[in-house]
Amino acid sequence: MAPKRKVNNLLALAILSVIIERPMHRYEIASKLRERGKDQDMDIKWGSLYTVVQNMVKAGFLEPVGSEREGARPERVIYRITDAGRAEMSDWTRELIATPVTEHDAFTAGLSVIGALPPDEVIELLATRIAALDAIIAGIRRELDGLAGTLPRLFVIETEYGLAMLEAEAAWARSWRAELVDGTFPDLALWRQMHAGGLAPSDVVDMVERGMRAPE
Repeated sequence: MAPKRKVNNLLALAILSVIIERPMHRYEIASKLRERGKDQDMDIKWGSLYTVVQNMVKAGFLEPVGSEREGARPERVIYRITDAGRAEMSDWTRELIATPVTEHDAFTAGLSVIGALPPDEVIELLATRIAALDAIIAGIRRELDGLAGTLPRLFVIETEYGLAMLEAEAAWARSWRAELVDGTFPDLALWRQMHAGGLAPSDVVDMVERGMRAPE
């Protein structure tokens, strides 16, 4: 089981990843995170930055080392990473890489109730999704091609992973859509009967519980 983190918010890990370079105030931290696209890699809620930084100080991962003021702006506290913060960053990264976690995404949620829609509509919806995925994939490939030779691969490895996941999703969606189109999906007859009025939802549940299939 993964250990319980003192600050269990991925924004904290993102903060550690930039402040390890040098001491910074919160505004510079936010600027660096945006500049490096960390909000594309993690679910970052910018409004919680102040609270997360304060919690990291309480946990001993950051410590204030001074402050600065520019013109009439409020004084800005400068923080630096501590040895405990460095250890937390390494340990947390090890956990994220080594330990698979079930992530509940919107597409999976939709698939779990897909029977609510008739198969012909699903065929069209899948075509729409595949087209959108293809456009996203093409854009990421162009981005990676543009970075080739200018940025070490180490710093775009998460983008490569995201691309691989999108390509796998597109391939799966194409494969399932093909089954629906050519009629080879095993439960297509049952599914069509559900929406043609030939089977009530209670009938379908009863058939599933008894291990029966709909007549062809």
